[in-house]
Amino acid sequence: MARVRPGEAANPAPPTVQRIRVRFAKRGRLRFLSHRDVARSVERAVRRSGVPVSHSHGFSPHPRISWNGAAPTGTASEAEYFEIGLTREMEPELVRSALDAVLPDGLDILDAVIAAPPALAERIDASLWEIVLDGVEPAALEAAIAALLAEDTLVVDRLMPSGTRQIDVRAAVVSARVSARVTPHGAAGAGDCAILTAVVRQTTPAVRPDDVLGALDVVAGLKPPVPAKATRMAQGLLDDSGRLADPLGPGRVTTRA
Repeated sequence: MARVRPGEAANPAPPTVQRIRVRFAKRGRLRFLSHRDVARSVERAVRRSGVPVSHSHGFSPHPRISWNGAAPTGTASEAEYFEIGLTREMEPELVRSALDAVLPDGLDILDAVIAAPPALAERIDASLWEIVLDGVEPAALEAAIAALLAEDTLVVDRLMPSGTRQIDVRAAVVSARVSARVTPHGAAGAGDCAILTAVVRQTTPAVRPDDVLGALDVVAGLKPPVPAKATRMAQGLLDDSGRLADPLGPGRVTTRA
């Protein structure tokens, strides 16, 4: 075995010459994938696609893929992000299409750009969530949201592997609005359906949709009769007007709650 000289890496890999930032969606039944499952699927797709991913040094090299703030297991998302290092330059659209072609339906690569400073984590501090509450009257949800926003703090308990942790939901909720979806009687799924759209700051630990629903139960006794369906619609930096700037670059589409 060759001796490693001081200052040199063991088993050096080709250098990273380009970094690509990618936005992808987690849809349908694949919303139940854990972050680890998603990461494995992407790593497998990178190998199958032939994208020239760079690897770490050493005797057990790993692809240089970095992740940012994964959506909780059981929630869908239209705005998940990762960054991938390449050993040669490629057009971002070629990377997007190559990865999308080999990923399963429900993990869909939506956009890709060349990474530029600042770091991806510095471009994201809030999420826009849509939470569909079947069987809940919009008026009841509006009253519960008004009660939540009237509080200065509202703490819920979350059971974690290390024990119970208290989460201040009110501090994280920036804004919220309620809309309704009405299905005609006689049709499948007929009945009331309230939809909560909320901008939530990414605190530590992150406030999740089920934390928000727990807070509505605490403050107003709101208990959906069936499990809610939550989808992260956007992530980005929150400005003073409530907009979220697209983290893939300046001047791109923004959204607001």
